[in-house]
Amino acid sequence: MTVSSTAEYLKDQWPDELAEVSFEVAVLPSALTGNAGMDRWQVVPREKRIVLFRLPIERLSRLHRYDDMHKRMMIESCVFRAVAEMLGKDPWDLAPDRYRNF
Repeated sequence: MTVSSTAEYLKDQWPDELAEVSFEVAVLPSALTGNAGMDRWQVVPREKRIVLFRLPIERLSRLHRYDDMHKRMMIESCVFRAVAEMLGKDPWDLAPDRYRNF
């Protein structure tokens, strides 16, 4: 549900760029990329797909507080970073108006 609501928010912010992008949730990556660690998401620009991997996000993320709010923030962070990678932008630039009052 968090992936879906965050994706919809970002599609509202970037309607032209994300109109045809599909967001998917998979359990694990099908293969390791060779990086140290395990991927939390995969961006496939030519297929207009973003795949988020549930188990690495849930189990390998280190939260300083393990509660529903912090878990949601971690998932949202992964969605923002995956979309930023897809668009070639900084994650903070995806919703600049959201942070104006801080």
